[in-house]
Amino acid sequence: MSSTVSPLPDTPEEVASALREASYLADDSTALISFLAQRLGKPILVEGPAGVGKTELAKALARASGRELVRLQCYEGLDEAKALYEWNYRKQLLQIQATASSSPESQAAIEMGEIFTEDFLLERPLMKAIANPEPVVLLIDEIDKTDQEFEAMLLELLSDFQITIPEMGRIEATTHPIVVLTSNNSRELTEALKRRCLYLWLDYPSAEREIEIIRLHAPEIDQALAERLVEVVDMIRELDLKKPPSIAESIDWARTLILMGADDIDAKVFKESLSIIIKHRTDLDLVAERIGPRLGRSRDGDPGPSKNGN
Repeated sequence: MSSTVSPLPDTPEEVASALREASYLADDSTALISFLAQRLGKPILVEGPAGVGKTELAKALARASGRELVRLQCYEGLDEAKALYEWNYRKQLLQIQATASSSPESQAAIEMGEIFTEDFLLERPLMKAIANPEPVVLLIDEIDKTDQEFEAMLLELLSDFQITIPEMGRIEATTHPIVVLTSNNSRELTEALKRRCLYLWLDYPSAEREIEIIRLHAPEIDQALAERLVEVVDMIRELDLKKPPSIAESIDWARTLILMGADDIDAKVFKESLSIIIKHRTDLDLVAERIGPRLGRSRDGDPGPSKNGN
């Protein structure tokens, strides 16, 4: 084991402290589930709306533990070849052609399956995590974008941390990965998958915690301005938007306000920086119409956004 890999924590409090040092503020539930995942050797299934820190939790666990992060980004149509492994058919063909005119013994070796060895195997993220000689953090991101057949393929890996290659047999993990699966809850996952995981629901944080998160990542921001920012973001999240502002976007807005030299969020500052937290045209219009007028006039007398957002 690499000397850079940190030992397993003894308590959830140690996990919370290590995550904080990795710039991730974990609440009690998150710290406990992260602790149990490492001690019990079980994957974590993290569900919640987009932008609440599900993916960042896996990244923080990797930073805190000194492990490499191996990421499988899921999408519709993802199959075994892109997630687990595939054979390097071009290299196999070249090997076959090279031995075609060779001795009968060489040809017999090809017929016996010597082109189905590790030399011809292309590792994809899931196999890389299993076969890695060093312990890793495996992030299976947005599992809800795949189908139930893909979930079924994952069950052996999540239960026994092994995969079976028909031409080679079973490959077992030599080290134990920390596995984090994230879902935006766009579809119901199978019970078989859920049974193999510890479950964690992440939602938007309380105002107090979001202020703390913002000040951790943007320490230059004034406390009063951070409170005002979170107040405005909370008002925006109450609207029926395609994409409410994420925690990461709140942090980006805080950094933007610092660079703008703003000491308050009035209508003018809001109008100029709104695109930092709102990324859909229809959402921009709605937020400008509903929230802009509530922020008051700026010091130069600009009344801020009009009803059409201009």
